[in-house]
Amino acid sequence: MATRSTPDLHALLEDTAVFGHLKRYQLSALLEQMAWFWLPGGGLVYQKGEEADALYLLKSGSLGVFGPPRPGAAPQLLGLVSAGMTVGELGLITGEARSNTVRALRDSELLRLSREGFDHLVSRHPRAMLGAARIAVQRLLRRTDGEATSAPRTFAVLAFDSDIDAHGFAELLQRHLLAWGGCALIDAQTGHDRDSDWFTAREAESRFVLYVDDGDASWRRLCRRQADALLLLVDAAHAPAPWPHAGEPAAPLGIRTTPPPETDPESTHHRPRHLVLRHPQGKFIYGAARNWRAQLGSGELRHHHWRHEGDIARLARLLSGHSTGLVLSGGGARGFAQIGVIQALRESGIAIDAVVGTSVGAIIGAGLAYEWDDAKMRDACRRAMVDGRPLGDWTLPLVALTRGARTTMLLREAFGEIDIEDLPIGFACVSADLTLGATAVHREGLLWRWLRASSAVPGILPPLFRDGHVFVDGAVINNLPTDILAEENHGRMIAVDIGADDSLHADVDEPASPPWPTLWAERRTLHRRPSAFAILVRAGMVNSETGSARRRGLADLVLRPDMGRIGLFDWRQFDRAVEIGYQHTRAALREAVPSTRDT
Repeated sequence: MATRSTPDLHALLEDTAVFGHLKRYQLSALLEQMAWFWLPGGGLVYQKGEEADALYLLKSGSLGVFGPPRPGAAPQLLGLVSAGMTVGELGLITGEARSNTVRALRDSELLRLSREGFDHLVSRHPRAMLGAARIAVQRLLRRTDGEATSAPRTFAVLAFDSDIDAHGFAELLQRHLLAWGGCALIDAQTGHDRDSDWFTAREAESRFVLYVDDGDASWRRLCRRQADALLLLVDAAHAPAPWPHAGEPAAPLGIRTTPPPETDPESTHHRPRHLVLRHPQGKFIYGAARNWRAQLGSGELRHHHWRHEGDIARLARLLSGHSTGLVLSGGGARGFAQIGVIQALRESGIAIDAVVGTSVGAIIGAGLAYEWDDAKMRDACRRAMVDGRPLGDWTLPLVALTRGARTTMLLREAFGEIDIEDLPIGFACVSADLTLGATAVHREGLLWRWLRASSAVPGILPPLFRDGHVFVDGAVINNLPTDILAEENHGRMIAVDIGADDSLHADVDEPASPPWPTLWAERRTLHRRPSAFAILVRAGMVNSETGSARRRGLADLVLRPDMGRIGLFDWRQFDRAVEIGYQHTRAALREAVPSTRDT
């Protein structure tokens, strides 16, 4: 449908980075070449690999940018395009095929400028349109995924049943979202008998909008239809069951075109879904997250635990794009410095909303995600990794130098039999899958099991064997997994790079080890030869160091405490390592730019 020039469309174009510099008569000429069309939620704008034959300006609604799906998973949502943003302009200008797939997350109105229309405008207004092209290219070259994206703006709060106080939850969430702009709460009473223009105006006025399902089936359908993301509220104490309103057609509101019905918005993957588990006061229901995820279909479903208002504040940061993620690396005894890092971050008021770790960083990160306080963190880590002598069960080195039984026992003692999904703060740990020769990211399953895999230094601890796969220390492939956390699109990322990037040295010159009597005679001479442990650890991590250099660039703040005087197996340097990490982080935060501080 051709587009008529109107004041509101002029204002829409003037607010874009690509066309905002054009004069009014040039904007009118541009609108003459743009076609209006409407898409229902889930509708395709363009597909990865297609010819780039147009750019699109989103007038209302929301679009999702999707990358290739992981094996056995839904397509990965890379980000959202909000009203007033353009998409697809780089392909139009360069002629390259589409790099991603873009589809409507909800009912959306778009303006389309075809290649022919763009060429026509270039012939009539060459300087102006070439300026627009230059701005588009400059802006897009600064993007990492090729598309402009933003955080979701509209949310449907959907309760499983009447036992869940959806309105009370929405009011708490609204209170915390207000820190980052206006947040409107629209319930059945407020939105009764309103037309689509009224809802569009409310969304334009506020940074965020919460649509609360507290009415009849018609209102529930509207909530789902208007939402960029769905918040599914369930009672963790109840047995999981199918979503009660699945299959209700979500008819559009006041739209001229009739779309195909949406069969099951709670299980479709064209927009984010967040499962919020309400736990009884003073009690945590372990296993509830795993069971509810299995019932509702995990896919791209993210889950959150709701025990108190602090959990709602964290959810607000995650939904609004203002969350902070922390990446912890491996590095043997040097990794204890990360305990001091966490203490300093807490004292600075920086709330960590998600953590990813490798090796010893995975163990410390799990304690953070389990909400251990500073004293508990020190005591538990000292017990598990120093006093407990996790590498004390030596054995014949048929698989490794140790049996791994002590390490397993100490991890089970520290964390119990909980699942990763039970951790109050989002957590993932990384291991190396030697069967596939790839990084394995663990976000579900028994916590102690995958911590054991993540810390299985080849040759020292035996691998973890599971489902025919062989898992070893994640540092073998990825010792600084910022790329894993980057997939979650947090507002900022802090990475702690301990590593083992120092060189091994020997004070002897020999092609073979001397006989036992000579070694025994030299036993009191330190540092003549690196130990077998140090050699195995360094050999296992050396290939990941090149990747770590690249991954540092993904973090907003990289902390690299000077651990040169602490060896990889200087377990008794626990307190000193913690203090080094603490002092380094305090100094780094004093010097950091404002964007790395808590907002």
